[in-house]
Order: sequence, then C-alpha cells, then structure tokens
Amino acid sequence: MRTLGNILWFILGGAVMGLGWWLAGLVAFITIVGIPWGRSCFVIGLFSFFPFGQEAIARDELTQKEDIGTGSLGCLGNVLWFIFFGWWLALGHLVAAIAMFITIIGIPFGIQHIKLAAIALSPVGKTIVSKEVAAAARMHNAQQTVSNLRKK
Repeated sequence: MRTLGNILWFILGGAVMGLGWWLAGLVAFITIVGIPWGRSCFVIGLFSFFPFGQEAIARDELTQKEDIGTGSLGCLGNVLWFIFFGWWLALGHLVAAIAMFITIIGIPFGIQHIKLAAIALSPVGKTIVSKEVAAAARMHNAQQTVSNLRKK
C-alpha cells in the first residue's frame, strides 16, 4: 500500500513539490548563511517525493547525540525559519490537507500534507526515516528512560 501511495503521490504533485524544495535548498546553499536551512530543504524535499511509510524524527532522538542542528543553534535556526518561512509553508500544507480531506480517496494524501506541515514548521535538527526505525528509536529511548528511573 505504501508503494502505491508513493507512486500516486509522486505522479500527482510529489515530484514537483520535492523538486521545489530542492531548488530552495540550492538557493539557500548559494547564500552560504542559509546552509542549515538548505540541508533542511533537501530533507523535506526527499520526504516530499515519497512520504508514505516515512516519518520525521529529531536527529538527537535517533542517534542519542546532540549536533549543531539539535542544540541551541538549531533552536535558533528553527525560530528564524518559523518566522520567515515555516508558518506560511505549514499553512499551505494545512490548506492542501483540508482540500484532500473533502474526498475519501484524498484522506491518505491529506495525512501526508499534515506530516509535511509539521516538519515545515521546524525542520532544522530533524531527519526522515522509515516508520519502523522511528518506532524502534523511540522504544529504545523509552526503555532507557525506564531503566534510568528504576536505578534511582
């Protein structure tokens, strides 16, 4: 089902959306200052091509290591992104989701637009992985938290 959803999504707008994100990423890289946002644009672009079966997850949640995008600079980057780009990109995805929810056939596509809206709000410090990998990372983190609580 994921494959069929991804094929339909790609043909019916996902390819254009992903290429648009990648173009924005190239522009951001050219500015040098925009490199962190450019990386995020490439991540969102890849997610836009094939969103079914994928999930956005914080890199520190996945790797259990902080990096420049998951620390205070990443937070600042997300604040700047939200102010200048994030809110209107997320709004666009929410409007598209509402339009998709009008038909029964469009409901899965509406759900994907909501996922894209969520990552469009604050993409710095996030990466895209399969749903299974995200669930395994969260389960591992939960088990570590329980283990740490039991030691106290």
